[in-house]
Amino acid sequence: MSTRRTRAKRELAAVSVVILVVAVLMGVAYVKVNQPERDQREISIGLVGDADEEIWKAVQHELDQRRAGITIKLRSFQYGRYANQALANKEIDLNAFQHYAFLEQESKQHGYRFAAIGDTYISPLNLYSKKYRSIDQIGHGERLAIPSDPIDLGRSLKVLASAGLIGLRDPKATTPVPEDIVDNPRGLVLDQVDPPGIVKVLPDYAAGITNTNFILDAGMKIQDAIYQVPGDLKSPANHPYVNIIVARQADKNDAAYKALVSAYHSRYVADAINRYYRGAAVPAFSY
Repeated sequence: MSTRRTRAKRELAAVSVVILVVAVLMGVAYVKVNQPERDQREISIGLVGDADEEIWKAVQHELDQRRAGITIKLRSFQYGRYANQALANKEIDLNAFQHYAFLEQESKQHGYRFAAIGDTYISPLNLYSKKYRSIDQIGHGERLAIPSDPIDLGRSLKVLASAGLIGLRDPKATTPVPEDIVDNPRGLVLDQVDPPGIVKVLPDYAAGITNTNFILDAGMKIQDAIYQVPGDLKSPANHPYVNIIVARQADKNDAAYKALVSAYHSRYVADAINRYYRGAAVPAFSY
């Protein structure tokens, strides 16, 4: 009897050990599935609207392929000024919605200590018309619609100057105003219109300048423009309008941020920008 009892105890002990090992392994598996790795870094990025979400999915894919240990968390804002306020208040780590010209204006106005840590893309600002196929057809005294937003207003004046329709006091100025027009040989009348509404009023004007996303939303093509600014990204004239990833000045050398920018500056992300935006945005980085 004692031998049988001893054998039974041994078998029970063995079974208990197996059960314990299985339980431990299951527990470890549960922790791995339900808890992030300790070295995984989450970086929150502020955007305006949700148009760029597909691009940041591509960035996340590239980071994962590189085993960078970085998770991107996107936060959408209605206006750019809110995204900059959130960055200044440390509510987000980075933002990616503005170009150099907008950052310069915001920094002067609010005293932000921000730094551009990586270029993303540039969105062309072109001249469109429902009446004409060439700028040569625009007659004397005709009306043009230009954006009322201060930054894009200045940029639109530079587009008209590039097209030879007007002359500016300082062609190198980032944000000229109508008072800076020193030459208007055709006597053109420039009406400031809310950017999203310019496409709708194009039939009422000789031509108009607006953002490419509004053109695409209206079923038009970038190629419909009667004048396109030369797209040389090395040109000083285009540099102020290159969109950027922005960090607080004190954090600009963060290693994880550098890894994120490196992933953004990849062929995979460049291809995603070209595929998704169809010319409405052009990669502004080497890859």
